[in-house]
Amino acid sequence: MPMVIPEVSDYTGPHNSRKLSLDPLAERYKLIGTHFWPKFHLHHYVTGARVWIPDADQVWRCAELAKDYKDNVVAVIYEDAQTEDLKVKSDEDLPPLRNPDILIGENDLTSLSYLHEPAVLYNLQVRFCNHNAIYTYCGIVLVAINPYDELPIYGQDTITAYRGHNMGDLDPHIFAVAEEAFTQMEREDKDQSIIVSGESGAGKTVSAKYAMRYFASVGGSADSETHVEKKILASNPIMEAIGNAKTTRNDNSSRFGKYIELDFTRNYSIMGANMRTYLLEKSRVVFQAPDERNYHIFYQLCAVASEEKLKHLRLGHQDNFHYLNQGFSPHIDGVDDGANFHETCQAFNLLGINDNSQDQIYRVLAGILHLGNVIIDESGTDSSAINKNDESMQIASDLFGVDVDDLRKWLCHRKIVSGREVFTKPLTTSEATFSRDALAKHIYAKVFDWIVSQINKCFAAKTQPFRFIGVLDIYGFETFEINSFEQFCINYANEKLQQQFNQHVFKLEQEEYVKEQIEWEFINFYDNQPCIDLIESKLGILVLLDEECRMPKGSDQSWVEKLYDKCKKWDHFSKPRLSNTSFIIAHFADKVGYECAGFLEKNRDTVSEDCVNILKSSQYPLVRSLFTEKAKGAQTKVKVMPAGPAKSKDMKKSVGSQFRESLSLLMATLNSTTPHYVRCIKPNDDKMSFTFDPTRAIQQLRACGVLETVRISAAGYPSRWTYNEFLCRYRVLCNSRDIQRNDVRVTCQKIISNMISDEDKFKFGRTKIFFRAGQVAYMEKLRADRLCACGVMIQKNVRMFIHRKRYRTVRNAAMTIQRYTRGLMSRRRVHHMRQTAAAIKIQACMRGWLKRVRYQRLKYTIIRLQSCARGNWARQRFEHMRRVRACIVIQKHVRKYLAVKHFRLAVKGFITLQGMVRCFLARRRLKKLKIEAKSIEHQKKLNKGLENKIISLQQKLTEMKHENNNIKAYKEEITALKSQVVDMKALESQLKGTTNRVTELEALVTKLTVEVEHERGEKMDILTQKEQAEKENRELLERLNAENAKLTEELKEAQKEESLRQGEELLRRKFEAEKQQIIMESSEEKAAYQRLLGEYNRLEQKNDILEEQLAKVKGGTHKRSASNVSNSGASDTPTELVRDDIMDLSSMIGDDDIGYGSVRSRMSENSDSSRNLENIEWESPQKIPNADIKIHVPERLQELEMENAKIKDDLNRLRKSIAESEPHNNQVQEFMKQFEALQDELERRREECIQLRTVLANRSSDIRSLTENSYGKDVDIVNEDGELAVAYQTQKQVNRQLEEELKTEKMRHKETESEYKSELDRLRRDNERQQKLLSQNLSKGGGSHPEALLQSEIMRLTSENLNLQGQVDSLTEQLKKYKRTLKAYARKLKEASGTDPTDLLDVANNETDVMPVIRKKERDYMGMFEYDRSDEMQIIRVLIYELKPRVAVTFLPGLPAYILFMCIRHTDHINDDEKVRSLLNNIVNGVKRVIKKRHEDLDSTVLWLSNTLRLLHNLKQYSGDKAFQAENTVKQNEQSLKNFDLSEYRQVLSDIAVWIYNGVIKLMEEKVQPLIVPSILEHEAIAGLSGNKPGGMRGRAGSVARELESPVEPQKALDLLLKEMTQFYRTLAMFGTDPELITQVFRQIFYFICAGSLNNLLLRKDMCHWSKGMQIRYNLSHLEQWTRDMRLHESGVTETLAPIIQAAQLLQARKTDDDVHSICDMCDKLSVSQIIKILNLYTPADDFEERVPISFIHKIQTKLQERAEGEQAQATLLMNTKFAFPVRFPFNPSSIHLEDIELPDSLSLSMLKKV
Repeated sequence: MPMVIPEVSDYTGPHNSRKLSLDPLAERYKLIGTHFWPKFHLHHYVTGARVWIPDADQVWRCAELAKDYKDNVVAVIYEDAQTEDLKVKSDEDLPPLRNPDILIGENDLTSLSYLHEPAVLYNLQVRFCNHNAIYTYCGIVLVAINPYDELPIYGQDTITAYRGHNMGDLDPHIFAVAEEAFTQMEREDKDQSIIVSGESGAGKTVSAKYAMRYFASVGGSADSETHVEKKILASNPIMEAIGNAKTTRNDNSSRFGKYIELDFTRNYSIMGANMRTYLLEKSRVVFQAPDERNYHIFYQLCAVASEEKLKHLRLGHQDNFHYLNQGFSPHIDGVDDGANFHETCQAFNLLGINDNSQDQIYRVLAGILHLGNVIIDESGTDSSAINKNDESMQIASDLFGVDVDDLRKWLCHRKIVSGREVFTKPLTTSEATFSRDALAKHIYAKVFDWIVSQINKCFAAKTQPFRFIGVLDIYGFETFEINSFEQFCINYANEKLQQQFNQHVFKLEQEEYVKEQIEWEFINFYDNQPCIDLIESKLGILVLLDEECRMPKGSDQSWVEKLYDKCKKWDHFSKPRLSNTSFIIAHFADKVGYECAGFLEKNRDTVSEDCVNILKSSQYPLVRSLFTEKAKGAQTKVKVMPAGPAKSKDMKKSVGSQFRESLSLLMATLNSTTPHYVRCIKPNDDKMSFTFDPTRAIQQLRACGVLETVRISAAGYPSRWTYNEFLCRYRVLCNSRDIQRNDVRVTCQKIISNMISDEDKFKFGRTKIFFRAGQVAYMEKLRADRLCACGVMIQKNVRMFIHRKRYRTVRNAAMTIQRYTRGLMSRRRVHHMRQTAAAIKIQACMRGWLKRVRYQRLKYTIIRLQSCARGNWARQRFEHMRRVRACIVIQKHVRKYLAVKHFRLAVKGFITLQGMVRCFLARRRLKKLKIEAKSIEHQKKLNKGLENKIISLQQKLTEMKHENNNIKAYKEEITALKSQVVDMKALESQLKGTTNRVTELEALVTKLTVEVEHERGEKMDILTQKEQAEKENRELLERLNAENAKLTEELKEAQKEESLRQGEELLRRKFEAEKQQIIMESSEEKAAYQRLLGEYNRLEQKNDILEEQLAKVKGGTHKRSASNVSNSGASDTPTELVRDDIMDLSSMIGDDDIGYGSVRSRMSENSDSSRNLENIEWESPQKIPNADIKIHVPERLQELEMENAKIKDDLNRLRKSIAESEPHNNQVQEFMKQFEALQDELERRREECIQLRTVLANRSSDIRSLTENSYGKDVDIVNEDGELAVAYQTQKQVNRQLEEELKTEKMRHKETESEYKSELDRLRRDNERQQKLLSQNLSKGGGSHPEALLQSEIMRLTSENLNLQGQVDSLTEQLKKYKRTLKAYARKLKEASGTDPTDLLDVANNETDVMPVIRKKERDYMGMFEYDRSDEMQIIRVLIYELKPRVAVTFLPGLPAYILFMCIRHTDHINDDEKVRSLLNNIVNGVKRVIKKRHEDLDSTVLWLSNTLRLLHNLKQYSGDKAFQAENTVKQNEQSLKNFDLSEYRQVLSDIAVWIYNGVIKLMEEKVQPLIVPSILEHEAIAGLSGNKPGGMRGRAGSVARELESPVEPQKALDLLLKEMTQFYRTLAMFGTDPELITQVFRQIFYFICAGSLNNLLLRKDMCHWSKGMQIRYNLSHLEQWTRDMRLHESGVTETLAPIIQAAQLLQARKTDDDVHSICDMCDKLSVSQIIKILNLYTPADDFEERVPISFIHKIQTKLQERAEGEQAQATLLMNTKFAFPVRFPFNPSSIHLEDIELPDSLSLSMLKKV
């Protein structure tokens, strides 16, 4: 019968039914011993069994049994070959057994078969030292060992890898614990807590920091303005600065406890936080032990004391302050206090603490340091004093903002209130020093609390949080040589936490067993409630301490004596034998002795009330707020010393009471949440990286509760298997007939019944099998034995087969060899006989031949010797004769040389003798000359020579003066030349100044624009006059019609009387001649009129051209946007506007536009003629004189030509002057090109005038022929009433009026032109001035000033250009409005007068060179769809919004894109920029809207990815760019866009395509992601081949939630993955996606598969073995085959799988020292960290496979260091799953002709008309 599981509370508290011994620790560690092991374990202690032996140095030592265990003697052999015989008292004292090697290094300690202390310690050591794994699971606890090194396992990629995975799926990590808490909060809708504990230096703060970083990453707030998660992470530098310090065990030890609550919204995003702190170590402010430091913030302030903003703090080196120099260790290796201070300041700023508050904080902290330097001297026996000249006292008072005298007084005095009297009592030196230190500690505690409160204000959420996750970073169990009040509180808190931990672990075990519905017995776990009662119950330690503190004369000694008396009944309390001032408490971790000294003072934590009152009156608001703020619910840890006993009732709670209450509140919070535990372990005390000290580690394991978890697990059923995994692992232990595939549980029961007979050693649960400790090792031994037996059987048969086959092969080979040997010997004997006979014959012949050869050689030698000897003798005789001849020649020359030498010596002697004689004679002559020189006559001769020389010198002086005058003239000329040079330089500077004339031209154009606007106003007046003239014209026409009717009747009467008027025949002939002459003159007059009309049109065209030039000059190099691209297209050629006018006038009947000049001239002609006709008196032909009527044709043509030539000359001069002044200015050159184009246009217009003249002449002849046809030969009746003369006079008046208008217009244009020129000159000067100023500013200013100046100038010019562009656009709109008005006038004129205005410009039909003639063929489509602007949204709705993928797949791929492009072509054809802009914007917005709405539908996204790219390709193909026309046909080139440049819209479409492409990739990745791990890593072609090792509580087998999250079975996952990939490919191909893009898509998908599988492999130890590598490689081969089937293998898609392929090969490769080079060469796509990680994770799946030696890993690491060390990728561990390859859209032109595209009937697009 199953036992009822009692509640935990039944086994806790003082009424526990268990009888505890006098030593609770002994009983507890007895439970951790070996007595709970199963009784059948004795047969394991046989020869070869491995055990653990206790050791003083190594804690536990590995040994092997030398013989079987018997007679209580265990004979062991250690690893160093030492032997020892150990005696045990009983079987329960046998040494612990060692786990099989296959279980060593497991992720979860509970997966070990033997659960005990040495197994836990050794497993942690192997993982930490050999595998560099710092995290290990121990049931629900994460054990974190401080590596003292930076590891690349905390990046964003690691966070992404752990997101969404259950705890145990991947390798142990702090992120796994954080993910477990976050996931449980989401699923169970319950608050969570993470409890991080450990001793100082174990890494608690870092672990808590990484946990909060994970929450900040996965729960980032949606509010981008607040960024609460960033503020939470920013609080870490502040809290470390004010709450962390260097200790002997840790360089960055947290000297306070904190509990941070991260608040979450209903969407589980961070909305705020709250921080609670516990037990700040205030004593560190005034005292530090050797090799320790004060809080970091003080050293940071001293490091930056020289900065300007901190000089008022008057700080210096830290050694100058008493509160900082007591530890003699002011520096920390690798820590820059100055940089940390700036980081702290940045954190303050980020949290919203302004500079003023920061400055006041620094003032208070600096004041504390200066307060510590205050020297208190003795002033008598019982008094003390502070020197008035104490500089530190003055500085501290200034920094605190208080009166120095008051502070000096109350530091050395105390106020005592007795009744109504107040006394002032002086303090002794020690008391004053204590008061000073107490004040410093109190101030620092207040600052600390204020900063925490400000941080909480910054974290505070605006609304009520939905759930929270708490992170508790609290000190672990502490024990030192001297333990005081701080250690007592810390250990008390750990007792409470340990109790909560034990209850939670027991609860989880209970829930697991109940959920699996198994029978189990109660676990007798250790309960520390008696120890907690000892501390906090009535008459407990804390109560007695508070009571003693309230006593007036209470002391530490009296308090400890009370403890001895009151607490002796507690088993956990004891008194030391040799001490009366200490006591011992048996905590759960160890016995700790506490010294009572200082307990009362620290519990009271008093400070002088007078000093506090002084600080309340500070001049700084922050200091006042620290002490005037009243605690409304906040917990104050300090009470103020009362002024007298009367106020004793108002005393605040002691520190111990406050700590107990806050701890109770914390425990209540933790109990209301789901806790998660992280136990931090410090591996060594020397802070050496990856160095493990077993002694220190085991102490912490005992203290942190890890072994308690192991003990609870070992007492129950620690080993747990699912039925499927058990069957896969141990199916070798059963027969095939016992397997029932339909019922796995029955099969497992049969297997277990064959192995284990005791039913208590296992339990069958609902989904799992539970085993007692040691059973897995026993089953592994049986499995290994069975596999070994199978291996022996297989080896036996294989060896038999091999030897039998080898024997038969050897026998057959021997017989064959014998047969062939005998035949060979016979053949050799016959061959020898033949060789002997042949040798004899050969010898005979050879001997004869040798004799002959010898004789011939001897004969030849003798003859050669004779010839050589004779020749030698002849040569010797010849040589002797030659030498005799040479001797004779030599003798001759020697004799000659001696004779010549003798002759030369004689001649030289004669010459020397002659020279000596001549010198003697010369000296004699010299004496005579000296005597003569002294005589008078000789002097006279000399004077005469001097006079001659003086005369000659005077002549030379005269010549020199003349030359000097010439030189002066030359100097004047030079001066003049210099002045000319200066003038030339000035001219040169003027020439350089002409470079700014473009700006002047801009100003001129601006003025022209103003004149044009004025001119347009006049045109409006003219149009008004035209309307009046039109009205008058109608009335005139009515009168003319009536008169014509009357004339017609009179003409009929005249015809009747024709026979009676024969006498008038001669007169009629004269009239006929006169009529002919009038008709000719009329035709000439009409020609002149047309010339005037052309001149007027030319002036209007010139005006329009000047407007275009104005727009160009103002626009400069401004790039046209998509909105005004039509305007730029219209201004590309100067003649396009004129062409438009001609086209409009030629199509007047079709409601097209006409020009200004034509309408006005025609209307004015009609109106003037109407007015003249009214004033003419009609007379008979007889009254007209007979003389010839001469009509003078106006000579306007010559005048117009002269004016035209003058204007051309002016333009040419302007062009030349500008071009010569600024030859390097591109804008000016462009302006000149436009003027040349205008000149060409004027020449072409002259030719048009000539053509018009010819056409009018032809029209005159046509009129003459028409008159003859109408009246016959009697054409004179047309003018029988003198109407032709009247018409002639009227036409002359019209011509005069037109001439006057033309003169006025010409004068106005001249004035406008002169104004434009002057404005251009002014603007050019202004531009020069601005350029000079700009160059001066650029030369003077440096750094960012010139850039800012340029930027402002660019902004100003840009704004001006935009304004000018707006003006041009408004003028263009007015022009269109005028054209429409003129169109209406022309239509009315046609209706009124019956004349066709298009007759005036019939010449346009003859100008085939201006506009191409389009000949329309039957059904010859242009490849465009015409539509109305109102139907645009209907088209977008049908083609984009309502188009379904299932319908689109039946069309031509990309049909919507083709239809939309054909609509764009029509807008280009009609040159409607507004229409094309509207269409393109609606297309872009429509695609965006559809994708946003259907972003989760793969078919829709692929559909519009394909259509967007097709539209983009069409815009490129038909853009007219030659780069995109290489593959076009002639017809496609003709269909290119003519008017619009849509390059900017191409970029917009490209960006949209990239956006859709990323969406497609995201959709595919989301569908593929759940299949990656099951298909690549977990799929097994042969089930059970790899074999699963036993898993613990956190193993994947224990994750039931995994089955709910991932319903994909691994055996089907690979097929599903390939099916999804095939579906992706078909979808992309079905909608006509470009092949290159398909390649890019699958390249990205394969990279994502590789990254996901490799990252998961790197974080899963159970996957790293040989058989799994083979399975992975097999699974990847399916993907490679798929790429070959889809013909994607040649595009390099499979290259992205190289990392995971190499990882699989690395798992399969041999791992010996000879394979180091080959492995390094093979894994070139893996980083160094990844290779080392895989080798560290590599674990054999069976005992038959060898482990990777550590030496091999070191060799691999050394070899890999030779790679490029600078590559950053080599340092990364996980692949970046967010990495995306660059997206490229190669141009893919379409071969489909636009004219062949038809609209399907299924699309309701009847509004589209194919053109």
